Amino acid sequence: MNTFFLEFRDPLFGIIIFFVLIFVITFFSYWFTKFKKKEDYRHLDKFLKQFHTLPSQNELKVLITKGELSEKSWLLLANAYAKNGNYEKSIEIYSELLKVGDKSNYRDTLFLLGKTYFRAGFLERAKQIFLEILKNNPRTPQALNYLLLVYEQMRNYNAALEVLDSLDELKKDITLQSAYINALFILNSAEMTPDVKVYKLLEIYKTNNVLAYLIFEYIFRVNPKAAWENFDTSKAELLVDVLWSCDKKDLDFDIIMQNGYLRELYTAKGYLKEAAKSSVFELDVLINLDSKTNATLGFEYICDNCKVVYPFAFSRCSSCHAIDTSRAELSLVKDYHKDFSEENNSFQ
Repeated sequence: MNTFFLEFRDPLFGIIIFFVLIFVITFFSYWFTKFKKKEDYRHLDKFLKQFHTLPSQNELKVLITKGELSEKSWLLLANAYAKNGNYEKSIEIYSELLKVGDKSNYRDTLFLLGKTYFRAGFLERAKQIFLEILKNNPRTPQALNYLLLVYEQMRNYNAALEVLDSLDELKKDITLQSAYINALFILNSAEMTPDVKVYKLLEIYKTNNVLAYLIFEYIFRVNPKAAWENFDTSKAELLVDVLWSCDKKDLDFDIIMQNGYLRELYTAKGYLKEAAKSSVFELDVLINLDSKTNATLGFEYICDNCKVVYPFAFSRCSSCHAIDTSRAELSLVKDYHKDFSEENNSFQ
């Protein structure tokens, strides 16, 4: 019978006790962790239930003051509201954090509030916030960049140029931004004649070799002859939508015949018979269709910087704010204009 019992001095007894202790510790550790997770989830669910309906401004004030959620978490929540387009709730959170939050984060929170006002279209409020940041921290390029965007949206180009001077003092490259703001100033001037605008825009283009789309889109509209005389045919793909929409009477066929891409483009359009095929799929299809069907080119525009796609041309991306990054993507679409013309002719 004694064979079934071990003395406490036996080494085997110590090993058994060791494994029993490990089992007991592991068992209690497992259940304690599971219980703790359950409590955490219950606490989180309780907190999130408060947001099944959007809290009022007074409720937000109470929730933030109670400190149940860290300031970083509130900032993430405000950012999530802004991304979903609920700028009002995002602004309320930022505003409340400025009152009761950590003062060491005051400038960053103020900057986020200014950005949200800008995205929501409250330009005057955004301007005042960025000016307040710069009043206390003049060497803040992020605030200067957003203040520049605000002035650009407000069409206050003189103030925008002053902001660029400040960025220049901070050793930032402002060449492209300066050319862009000056071009916008010219395009929106009520005092300059179209001929003066064309001259000044070409001066900007020849000096900096940027903003080809912004500048030539305008010149092709108001003075096609000057556009063709100064047009760099290597930019043809960049302005493909502008060139596609040109009237036949405004084309310079001498220049077109010297460029392979332009010959393909206007053969696809039906203005020429000089190209049998094209390396561009959409143009190749239209060339082979030879105006036998109701198809034309459609365009959408992609930002080469952030890859966001837009249905309209742009010079500054509204998503990443990059300048001169628009690229046209071609597609084949039904030619509704041709349909409309044929219907009108049928009633004659």
